[in-house]
Amino acid sequence: MTLIDSHCHIDGEAFDEDRDEVVQRARDAGVEIMLNIGTGDPHTDDFRRAVAVAERYDNVYASVGVHPHDAKLYDDKAEKHLMELAANPKVIAWGEIGLDYYYDHSPREVQVDVFRRQIRTARELDLPITIHSRDADDETVEILTEECSYEGFPGIMHCFGGTAAMAEALMPLGFLISFAGNVTFKKAENLRDAARVVPLDRLLIETDCPFLTPVPHRGKRNEPGFVAHTAQFLADFYGVSFETLAEHTTRNFLDLFKISLSPKMDTDKHG
Repeated sequence: MTLIDSHCHIDGEAFDEDRDEVVQRARDAGVEIMLNIGTGDPHTDDFRRAVAVAERYDNVYASVGVHPHDAKLYDDKAEKHLMELAANPKVIAWGEIGLDYYYDHSPREVQVDVFRRQIRTARELDLPITIHSRDADDETVEILTEECSYEGFPGIMHCFGGTAAMAEALMPLGFLISFAGNVTFKKAENLRDAARVVPLDRLLIETDCPFLTPVPHRGKRNEPGFVAHTAQFLADFYGVSFETLAEHTTRNFLDLFKISLSPKMDTDKHG
């Protein structure tokens, strides 16, 4: 049984004291791959740190790309820096990119321009994109349809919080729908409504740690090993076995990124 945490932030300060132990606990929970998402200021070492964590652990990969909160910081110099980092073989995705109209930390018109620009950069580099969208469903669908539909450019809708209609609009474009620990929350019926329209062959799971800790650990720091709780919740929700849910979500991730589980990962898990 193999699980994959398709979106985590284990390079952050929340894990500075026990990162090795966190990665080991994830292995012990069956999490064979973690995709560590770089965030922060592209003019600092924030993204270099995210890639360094991926280089340190054989079962951790990285993604680079400027979050909509920081879109106002994106310029030619930032793009050049991230493209250089993306040349590292441990970098397999571009993101998280998108729109956040809830916080509006960057002006909306800047968010839109930078979102489109980063999609085109990722396409140039042949890197799948991972999308952050909050309170911007219609705009996100419009942009992704315009930028990605002509050849099914693939990506992940991370920590999906949109409607069922949004999921149904994006899956035909090649997007996988990823649910985080908040799908387990008692009042998250809107997320479960969306999950009902997502077939197992379009589904991913994630922690978004250290945030959105799933039940039964809600209130504690989240970590990749806890993705097993989200997997069990969704298995029960879909009426399938835990093994079936794990098999589908793992295969979906591996196929999207055209990678495989290495023998070393299997050896590490058992030894």
